[in-house]
Amino acid sequence: MKNRIKILRAEHDLTQAQLADKMYVSRQTINAIEKGKFDPSLPLAFRLSELFGKPIEEIFQWEIE
Repeated sequence: MKNRIKILRAEHDLTQAQLADKMYVSRQTINAIEKGKFDPSLPLAFRLSELFGKPIEEIFQWEIE
């Protein structure tokens, strides 16, 4: 799944560690999500949506392989 987490994080001037703290996950989890190695849980996706003020569909895009 593609995502815009890295771009949105930069727009909000947040490090991976700061975003991780706000989302109650590890920095490694944020890194894995940004790199597409891990898809977030639904509750985490909703928290990210709320923090960035964007619909989930604008943050995450399904990749058809």
